[in-house]
Amino acid sequence: MKRELMHDAIFLAQKSEEATREDMDAAQDLLDTLRAHKATCVGMAANMIGVTKRIIAIDNGGMYMLMFNPEIVSHSGEYETEESCLSLLGGPRKTKRYHSIKVRYYSKEFKEYTRLFTGFTAQIIQHEIDHLNGILI
Repeated sequence: MKRELMHDAIFLAQKSEEATREDMDAAQDLLDTLRAHKATCVGMAANMIGVTKRIIAIDNGGMYMLMFNPEIVSHSGEYETEESCLSLLGGPRKTKRYHSIKVRYYSKEFKEYTRLFTGFTAQIIQHEIDHLNGILI
């Protein structure tokens, strides 16, 4: 089910709690909401729909992907860029990102993965993990 977007900066600045298998409905809502905004959005964190759980959904080159409890375990190639966010009003903001990140996360089946992501997909994941950590660009 598509949910309304959260714009309250105080709420968004809270750190998210660990996700469990009981959070599957919220994860599906997050995915549905991302798909509903596909023209202007490539990733969302659960707190963007009012759920303080460590879940992100991304558009990975046309394939949608859910990650539960994602954690960046290594990174390389820092660069400066500008990003926008559906939850924040105003234009793009400057931020630093890494070209390459290694992420440990759980799939929707709660199978653990550690995977390398590069380029724009890595940037999307970093933005959404920032959301989970209460960091707003």
